[in-house]
Amino acid sequence: MNHWLVVPVVLPAFVGPLIVLGMRRDLLLQRVFSTAATAAQLALAVWLMVQALGGEVQVYRLGNWAAPFGIVLMLDRLAALMLVLAALVGLAVQLYAIGSGWDRRGWHFHALWQFQLMGINGAFLTGDAFNLFVFFEILLIASYGLMIHSGGELRLRAGVQYVIYNLAGSSLFLAALGTIYSATGTLNMADLALRVAQMPASDTAILRVGAVLLMLVFAIKAALVPLHFWLPSTYARAPGPVAALFAIMTKVGIYGIIRFFTLVFPADSVIERFAADILLPAALVTLIVGQLGVLGSRHLGRMAAFAALGSVGTLMIAVAQFRLPGLTAGIWYLVHSTLATAALFLAVDLIATRRQGGSQWLRVAPPIAQAGIVAALFFAAAIGIAGLPPLSGFLGKLAVLQSVRDAEGVAVIWAIILITSLLAIAGLTRAGSLVFWKAHAAQDAPPPQAEPDEPPHDATPVSAPLALTATAALVAGMVLLTAFAGPVMRYADATARQLIDPEPYIEAVLRNQEGVK
Repeated sequence: MNHWLVVPVVLPAFVGPLIVLGMRRDLLLQRVFSTAATAAQLALAVWLMVQALGGEVQVYRLGNWAAPFGIVLMLDRLAALMLVLAALVGLAVQLYAIGSGWDRRGWHFHALWQFQLMGINGAFLTGDAFNLFVFFEILLIASYGLMIHSGGELRLRAGVQYVIYNLAGSSLFLAALGTIYSATGTLNMADLALRVAQMPASDTAILRVGAVLLMLVFAIKAALVPLHFWLPSTYARAPGPVAALFAIMTKVGIYGIIRFFTLVFPADSVIERFAADILLPAALVTLIVGQLGVLGSRHLGRMAAFAALGSVGTLMIAVAQFRLPGLTAGIWYLVHSTLATAALFLAVDLIATRRQGGSQWLRVAPPIAQAGIVAALFFAAAIGIAGLPPLSGFLGKLAVLQSVRDAEGVAVIWAIILITSLLAIAGLTRAGSLVFWKAHAAQDAPPPQAEPDEPPHDATPVSAPLALTATAALVAGMVLLTAFAGPVMRYADATARQLIDPEPYIEAVLRNQEGVK
């Protein structure tokens, strides 16, 4: 067994309580230990990804108990990629939180940050459906605290809505797992794949109910229409760095859809075809709603939130096919959209931090400090979100368009993707022109007022260069993704091929168990 597989879960699980118990009143120590832990997670994730390049599925059995009775962690190409992406975004955004001063507005920011990363890493690594639920709850509980970090009536109201909606989703998750367990007698994913494949079609009625419930749960986490209501207000009201980290949280739901509907439910099965028939229209409507929201928003935070929603729709258009070209394009776009969405949220927060009063309303106001650098970062993130060349979003949308060329209704799908891209371009351009270009024609205009019951941003960040550098690092990630498009696309293709062939996964988890209890 590769014992390093458990470290991405154990390390933040150790550092989080250590910060609470031993560093509660020492922000400097919190920053040092938490940042070091996140950096170590990134280094470890990269090393695990290098090990996954060969295509071997690695398994860690807790307590050395045999699957499916014991708990297993699993590493394949997709899990390794998600670990790297989560740690990369987590480190960049954490540095931004330190540089902008967001972390000093509450004593438990860094502890919650580590618990959040623990839940995210565990969700990507687990090979057991029930433990996926457990890690979901860990990351959600941490996100509740981060969501209302620094207080404010509007933020608290959005946080209550977020908690209630996710509690309903968690209850539905348990119901789905109970239904699947009653039909199969197991929740180990590899064992589920074997048992589902052996079930006669006439005996799958209960299983299909469980699969639909599970799909609804993941659709809630991914914020697919019509289960998206929690996302715009939650992301718009969350602290800037928290909203940026939440960019990876919607991908946890999409990861769950990919994992279950490629591994557990056989290819060309009734369940998979039903999922594809439901998810593709939902993805198209999600894309439309998201980009219309970008065009119509009068608030920078809501505009970024709707941009995140639109990226989920584009990604799911590719994934919903559950075929090699779509999965390859989806994996590429997943990486890009996470970087672009996080960068946009940080750029929006940079604008609010430098505006007098901390307002995010799209109104003409006097120029902000360091307007040139912030404008460059905002427009780079906007280019990435809109899918314009030369950044990676353009290649990602081309891959998505190509992946659906053999799908039914391809003309409608292409038209929706292209037209909504124009809507996003118009909305983001309008926002940029109001904030940056028209500001110079309104030198003496009164600053737009922040919402009265939301705490204003600090006028001066603790370390403006660190906050700017952290945002630029995410933009640089999109640049590198474009520069190394060939190797990344080959990795995405190899990952998709590994997903559509579940036999090595099942072999590693269930059959190669020499020396276990």
